[in-house]
Amino acid sequence: SGGPCWDVSLGRKDSLFASQEASNKIMPSPRSNATYLIQLFQRFNLSIENLVALSGSHSIGYGRCFSIVFRLYNQSGSGHPDPTINPAFREVLDKLCPLGGDGNITGGLDATPVVFDNQYFKDLVDGKGFLNSDQVLFSTDKRTRKWVVQFSRDQDKFFSSFVVGMIKLGSLPPATADGEVRLNCRRVNKPVDEAFLEYLTSNNVDDKRNHIKRHAKQGGHWKL
Repeated sequence: SGGPCWDVSLGRKDSLFASQEASNKIMPSPRSNATYLIQLFQRFNLSIENLVALSGSHSIGYGRCFSIVFRLYNQSGSGHPDPTINPAFREVLDKLCPLGGDGNITGGLDATPVVFDNQYFKDLVDGKGFLNSDQVLFSTDKRTRKWVVQFSRDQDKFFSSFVVGMIKLGSLPPATADGEVRLNCRRVNKPVDEAFLEYLTSNNVDDKRNHIKRHAKQGGHWKL
């Protein structure tokens, strides 16, 4: 709950299928360091401010123990925990994610995981970031640290920067030319013949009109 609002442009194409391999090429790992994150975002013409603001999406949500167990027991192959973790917070994480425990157990990405606010940034300043890729934004790189500090002190600034970042992210050229503009963003469009069958089998005139409106094909042979 909470958080800013913004207008979303219509007409963006979505892919007709999902690809785990393609996603893994651009989605940062929980192990990512700040330099990698900066370079990744720069590939898409997203600034350091955009990076930190969009990382604030972790103000809401949960992460798995699988994603942080290396931080607790073997950071960078050292056999020791990540020294940037707040000691008291590390005790909490040790209990939540014991060595050899269930990697699917989850913990909040910040102290208020169901509220969109700037608590995420306050936690990073206090050494209480859940993911390594979050904590490094404050603990290891001055280029990102200044934005973490600013957002931790000014929620309105975080919200406005987040909106700018989301609009830029949503304006990136689509990765596919073979996609479609979805009628429902949660699923691919129905084939035209299936939509037409719904039209034929409907006994309600208004339903028929709605079927045509929803499923009409641009450039097709039947539409309202």
